Amino acid sequence: MMDKPEFARGAVVLTGTSTGIGRACALHLDRLGFRVFAGVRTSRDAESIQRASAGRITPLLLDVTDGASVSAAANEVVRAIGDAGISGLVNNAGIVVSGPLEFLPLSEIRKQFDVNVMGQISVIQAFLPLLRRARGRIVNMGSIAGRMSLPFLGPYSASKFALEAITDSLRLELLPWGITVSIIEPGAVKTPIWGKSRDAAGKRARNFPAEALELYGPSIAAFSAETEKAAGAGVEPGVVVRAVEHALTAREPKTRYLVGRNVRLQAFLKNVLPDRMFDWFVSRRIKRKSIG
Repeated sequence: MMDKPEFARGAVVLTGTSTGIGRACALHLDRLGFRVFAGVRTSRDAESIQRASAGRITPLLLDVTDGASVSAAANEVVRAIGDAGISGLVNNAGIVVSGPLEFLPLSEIRKQFDVNVMGQISVIQAFLPLLRRARGRIVNMGSIAGRMSLPFLGPYSASKFALEAITDSLRLELLPWGITVSIIEPGAVKTPIWGKSRDAAGKRARNFPAEALELYGPSIAAFSAETEKAAGAGVEPGVVVRAVEHALTAREPKTRYLVGRNVRLQAFLKNVLPDRMFDWFVSRRIKRKSIG
């Protein structure tokens, strides 16, 4: 009979752990000795991450856009840990909605905010009582897109800009309880989100009117090529995982973690260049010309 696993680091809850950064974080924290509650969308994903774990992962079937699902997940964690509280909450769940704002259905833009913004707030509200008990930490998964917006990524960037503001407000609001709040700001990372985003964008584009492709087709194609190039040069998820670990365990965690190749340069250029010069620089990268 196997010994029960020991939880030297306390309990953490993560969302969006089926693939990519979230899965890598869950498995790493499991190996570090945390009791990990890993939010997944399907039973198959639950079985997969449990098989890969060192025995300290409890999958949670969790849809961050469904209030009942979030409440049920929080109740499940309470039943498992009692009054102990949780040491951390990592809000990683997210999607990418891309395309020209002129033609994107409002339902798609709402979906972007439902997952990337409202879903994060819902999870935070549900788990804050447990975080307060253990003086835990919150780690939000942002993006360099939360500092600078690019063409055809308006909804995604807007959602990540919003998460920056939420992080700042929470950090101040939760000071009296010693709950630190950090945001991770990765650049390109080699994860399945790129393929999922490309497939979703292609499906969305097929429903655009012909006018959309006439107006934006060449620019979208050029931007997609740049995106594919960035994806190929992206860092491994482990680089982001180390930032999450630091935010959860360091004596003095950072409020923001810029992670990835060239992200510091990108953030610097966005801060120092006038808007029109930055626009020119981006347009040159995607070979977009003025019309008229």
